[in-house]
Amino acid sequence: MEGDRLESPVAIKGIERELICPACKELFTHPLILPCQHNVCHKCVKEILFAFEDSFADGGSESSNQSSPRIKISSSSMDRIDRISRSGFGVYTGRKRNSLTPRSSLFPCPGCQRDIDLGERGINGLFRNFTLETIVERYRQAARAAIAIMCDFCKPPPQESTKSCMDCSASYCNECFKIHHPWGTVKAQHEYVGPTTNFRPKILMCPEHEMERVNMYCEICRRPVCHLCKLGGCHANHRVTTMSTAYKTLKEKLSKDVEYLISKESQVKAHITQLDLLLKETECNSERAKEEASHSFEKLYQVLEEKKSAALRAIEVSKNLRLEKLQTQAEEYQGLLENNGLVGYAQEVLKETDPSCFVQTAKQLHVRIQKATESLKSFRPAAETTFEDFVVDIAKQEEILGDLSFHSNGLEIPEINEEQSRMYNKALISWECPGKTDSADIYVLEYRKLNREEESATWQKIEVCSKSKVISDLDDNSSYAFRVRGYKGSICSPWSQEVILRTPPAPVFSFLFDDKCGYNSEHLLLNPGRTSVESRAGFPLLLGSERMQVGCYTTLDYIIGDTGIAKGKHFWAFHVEAYSYLVKVGVVSSNKIQKLFHNTNDVTSPRNEQDSGHDSGSEDAFFDSSQPFTLVTLGMKKFFIPTTPAAPKDPASRILPLPSCLGICLDCDKGKVGFYDAGCMKCLYECEVDCSGIMYPAFALMGGAAVHLEEAVTAKYGEYRNDI
Repeated sequence: MEGDRLESPVAIKGIERELICPACKELFTHPLILPCQHNVCHKCVKEILFAFEDSFADGGSESSNQSSPRIKISSSSMDRIDRISRSGFGVYTGRKRNSLTPRSSLFPCPGCQRDIDLGERGINGLFRNFTLETIVERYRQAARAAIAIMCDFCKPPPQESTKSCMDCSASYCNECFKIHHPWGTVKAQHEYVGPTTNFRPKILMCPEHEMERVNMYCEICRRPVCHLCKLGGCHANHRVTTMSTAYKTLKEKLSKDVEYLISKESQVKAHITQLDLLLKETECNSERAKEEASHSFEKLYQVLEEKKSAALRAIEVSKNLRLEKLQTQAEEYQGLLENNGLVGYAQEVLKETDPSCFVQTAKQLHVRIQKATESLKSFRPAAETTFEDFVVDIAKQEEILGDLSFHSNGLEIPEINEEQSRMYNKALISWECPGKTDSADIYVLEYRKLNREEESATWQKIEVCSKSKVISDLDDNSSYAFRVRGYKGSICSPWSQEVILRTPPAPVFSFLFDDKCGYNSEHLLLNPGRTSVESRAGFPLLLGSERMQVGCYTTLDYIIGDTGIAKGKHFWAFHVEAYSYLVKVGVVSSNKIQKLFHNTNDVTSPRNEQDSGHDSGSEDAFFDSSQPFTLVTLGMKKFFIPTTPAAPKDPASRILPLPSCLGICLDCDKGKVGFYDAGCMKCLYECEVDCSGIMYPAFALMGGAAVHLEEAVTAKYGEYRNDI
């Protein structure tokens, strides 16, 4: 056994990369196995959790990571810590540093960069990887062969140890080992190995049930479990196998894979040689690319310098010309002062007493004095002082330079899929590449609000690793433009064509169909989630129509939402199946619900019974005016605008194509209800409604028909669409 423990250190040379913790970048110390199968030091896990706590308490400040000098958390990990702490997840309570009772259990794995759920027990539910710990210890011994492990029981000075007891978790020299493990006692049966500092228990215990030994392997979670985990724990419905079977199966698979890799050693060496050549080629090509990029930017610098010189010269010429004009004008006005310039000369001329000489000189002088007088009355500078005409407009050039990047080199332009993209409680934007190949490593999605007052709204940028993204916190009743481009390293594709989507006119209202209040289970069928209702024209309808005569009408089956609205403005959407014959949708007040369900007409009309005495026209008028709610009629792929004084007189003008998704907006404060094409958020019909009571979404179906409530957009929905 000791020989097995002290395998040749040559076997573990060159595997240091596998023994480095992804968090602290040092050799593993008491590594724990995360649910994602990555290993992290026990101390690193705690420090990351403390970083969570500090980030949550300090608002995600960068100083929170300075309290842990050992751990080297990457910027991306810190970004995830900040994001999770802002959302309220992954925060561990307790003031003591050794208290790790979780309020939530998200943990950012530094190995796969994913948020891992540690479960209710948090760090206490993780297994310690004793196998990896043993390998690390062998590596340490090979690396420090000259450093001896001293005896733990010798009096100073201690002697070099020769054995380590796995049961006592201590190291001994020969003399101390004989003293503490006397022959013929129980301790003499202890397991001992060569000197080591890595002591692991002989039996692996379950972290969830500390007194139970693990004896099974969960094939779903890929971890050892005990029988209590299988009987009543979180692994009750999982497929498990015995530990010996799992050991044999996994060992056979691993052995075969290792043997295969060893048999391909020559191929691996050939690949390594090829990679060495590629490394050198990459270095040369990168230098060449740098030179070409520098040359390109030098051309741009040269063009900019020429433009700059031309602009400065133009400004300088204009400045000199204006200064010259203003200087001349200033000198002219200077001459209008007494005893100075023109005025002084005129004063001297006035001293002339000879009339003929005076007239000869004064005629021209008088003209000049008159011009000076007129210019004085209407003063106007000879040149403008502003240089507004010389402002360089670089808005377009700045945008172009902002998009300046390496040539796409065949990188496909992504296209936003308007059919899969939709706007509801959040925006789900999906895109794809024309060639159906994922040639880009990452995508950049940009969006901006289209506002008439602010036409030049700035683009907001999001980096996405998949081909869809869910965007929240958008303003209601607003239009947004979206565009996307792909990146592969430093190379990017051109922007996709912009797609404009409009948000709902009000916050989205969530509800389910009510399966209790007035629900007719004989005619209506609800799905288990109560998000879809279907009306079936089956035997109950036929049995109820045995008195049916010519001109009869059948009843509608009503169903309402399970949640009411008392105030505010709300919006909800739904789909009506194309085969639906008759569906009515709208709202109903709480004080009229009983009237709605108890005023159900019989399957035959009284006017069709012999000698009923009813007038056909008067009955129709009564029927239309007695509806206890506001609704519109749908059916046969059409949307029918109700007959109102403001509605078009031509019946054909009141019939519109039925949108694939219909929305209803209820404004309780203004007493209005609107019906929308939820695809483009266009209002099809709006009317007033009495909102004195609590308002409920109402639906009525007859014959073959079905209604499906619109599914709310969530982050998981976007991930699901991307997986598809």
